[in-house]
Amino acid sequence: MHSTHDPCVRVRGAREHNLKGVDVDIPRDVLAVFTGVSGSGKSSLAFGTVYAEAQRRYFESVAPYARRLIHQVGAPKVGEITGLPPAVSLQQRRSSPTSRSSVGTVTNLSNSLRMLFSRAGTYPPGAERLDSDAFSPNTAAGACPECHGLGQVHETTEELLVPDPALSVREGAIAAWPGAWQGKNLRDILDALGYDVDRPWRELPAEQRAWILFTDEQPVVTVHPVRDADRIQRPYQGTYMSARRYVLKTFSDTKSPTLRAKAERFLTSAPCPVCGGSRLRPEALAVTFGGRTIAELAALALTDLPELLHGDSETARVLTADLKSRIAPVVELGLGYLSLDRATPTLSAGELQRLRLATQLRSGLFGVVYVLDEPSAGLHPADTEALLTVLDRLKAAGNSVFVVEHHLEVVRGADWLVDVGPGAGEHGGRVLYSGPVAELASVEESATAAFLFDESPGPARAVREPRGWLTVGPVSRHNLREVTAGFPLGAFTAVTGVSGSGKSTLIGALTEEVPGVGRLVRVDQKPIGRTPRSNLATYTGLFDVVRKVFADTEDARARGYGVGRFSFNVAGGRCETCQGEGFVSVELLFLPSTYAPCPDCGGARYNPETLRVTYRGRNISDVLDLTVEAAAGFFADSPAAVRSLDALLDVGLGYLRLGQPATELSGGEAQRIKLASELQRGRRGHTLYLLDEPTTGLHPADVEVLMERLHGLVDAGHTVVVVEHDMTVVAGADWVIDLGPGGGDRGGRIVAAGPPERVARAEGSATAPYLARVMP
Repeated sequence: MHSTHDPCVRVRGAREHNLKGVDVDIPRDVLAVFTGVSGSGKSSLAFGTVYAEAQRRYFESVAPYARRLIHQVGAPKVGEITGLPPAVSLQQRRSSPTSRSSVGTVTNLSNSLRMLFSRAGTYPPGAERLDSDAFSPNTAAGACPECHGLGQVHETTEELLVPDPALSVREGAIAAWPGAWQGKNLRDILDALGYDVDRPWRELPAEQRAWILFTDEQPVVTVHPVRDADRIQRPYQGTYMSARRYVLKTFSDTKSPTLRAKAERFLTSAPCPVCGGSRLRPEALAVTFGGRTIAELAALALTDLPELLHGDSETARVLTADLKSRIAPVVELGLGYLSLDRATPTLSAGELQRLRLATQLRSGLFGVVYVLDEPSAGLHPADTEALLTVLDRLKAAGNSVFVVEHHLEVVRGADWLVDVGPGAGEHGGRVLYSGPVAELASVEESATAAFLFDESPGPARAVREPRGWLTVGPVSRHNLREVTAGFPLGAFTAVTGVSGSGKSTLIGALTEEVPGVGRLVRVDQKPIGRTPRSNLATYTGLFDVVRKVFADTEDARARGYGVGRFSFNVAGGRCETCQGEGFVSVELLFLPSTYAPCPDCGGARYNPETLRVTYRGRNISDVLDLTVEAAAGFFADSPAAVRSLDALLDVGLGYLRLGQPATELSGGEAQRIKLASELQRGRRGHTLYLLDEPTTGLHPADVEVLMERLHGLVDAGHTVVVVEHDMTVVAGADWVIDLGPGGGDRGGRIVAAGPPERVARAEGSATAPYLARVMP
């Protein structure tokens, strides 16, 4: 029996995902790092077992009524865990934040600033004191009524809507209108309203052109469509919508990024004339603190804000002290260049993760386990040192810090190391070592040890001669000011620099319109699907091949089953109880609804008749449960399947299951699946590949595999450009473009450009000293 103050978290019999009955003891009050190749089971141990059990115990302790309101987690598959304190998880959220989310809202600094203006601001004589909500552009009480708190107003012009006035309406003069039947419908309605749709646009009277494009009227008219000989088309009631109204409605309402981007081409945006872009009502802007409005303070860099916060009254002193103490950890993590009103979608993943970490640092919790998911992701080596200081501060405050990490500097800074492996998927799931970092050197099976203790530089590689150059710029966007960059063709280019220096903005300027680009493939970390119905097999097209293989079996042909029978997305072959999802939501009286395997198919997704059809002794559900590696052997004589599976193996994804839902994949995995989908296609002339931090979430052993593939693309005549923080990758590049020297306003220019050995010697570059360490 352990005492209540057990110095260790003791895990016994963990079987989550691929863990093989793992037993491990991890000391409390230390910085413990979980390492291992991608898919080895380290996240299953840290998040799926330790954090999930802490969360489950918390839920068990709250009232049943409150429990209904909390997203439920199932009990992890584990024998027992003792010595486990409450836990806080900081995972990398993959969701894209909204345009209303800002640095201030993520860090809660906006709340404190609004409270300061509400309670201690200087109001105009006779003005009523405002509630703190009135200083928020995201509430009805505070938002500017003209722009609804967005700070921008969108408008359009005749030149944008009708780029070629020589065309008639029928010929497509109104470029902003939708295509296909919806556009034809609007033209037919105009015709029915008596407008000449066959006359060149420029010959129509000015008042007619203005009405067609800008009216807010929506007249309903009976349309008699022109009859096709082979189709009967009845008259119908059609409602007219002007081009301006259509574009604004699409821009504000559509969920489709493609449609939104198309609508945006026909709009101009300008600061709102009423609030001047401040997003707030006049009443809120009339209140000042230290002679400045809340909008003016929110626009300042966080490093400049504290010196303006001086309180005269007791209330002001308390509130300004609170604000300063909240700003300090954000600045410490190297994010002082950000302002409170900076929109979250313009931040990199690394910046966002550190903002959330800074918020935790201020929370003052102690005695808890912080479980962090690769906090160094998206961090320049210079920023990693600040991160280690912050993790030590969390530990010094009396907490245990458990980190899933690949960055070797963070691993070296740990007090305790848990190495999981040796391989991925079914070849992993064992704890190879748990103890102080130095002693991992004696563990021969560990893939981590080989990289952690071997600091000799990699082999020197001859720099390729460029076949030509792509020139981008001058680019002025975010913090880039008139930047022009050259990218060599037929070479491997790495773009480096501290977080916020402008790397992603610069490669974002590489588009198909740039002379010399040709075919462009952008491989980002956005999810490959938003629902569990989207998975590895469906995304890569492999599932089409698998379904065809099943439909071609004698058994399927005898039963009259076609390819559609083996899809879980359409009625016919799927289990109708769970609609092919494999699980159902169970409503419990007085308790939260929970998910359970479907009672009819047991999670198999298909109905019994479909599951009776087998190929080499496995049914379609069994095949979806295979890992990529196992499937490569199973489908060895199907060339189409082998092409997809080999591409996935080549980017180190052999451990994923074919039916693994898109929602379970990390950003790095999603990016490599996209790359694999691209690699399996036939080569079609020169292609430019753009990758944003492709090594995120990868163990150094997996980085080697991925780099081999990317260099293979360059050897085949293509061009590869990566944004990268891993100095071993940068050292192996042909050309390096280093941005900086700092982030935000202190960045945004090219500090050095050239082969790696030249950049490693560059003066004033934050990257140079770290690159020099790994140069052959």
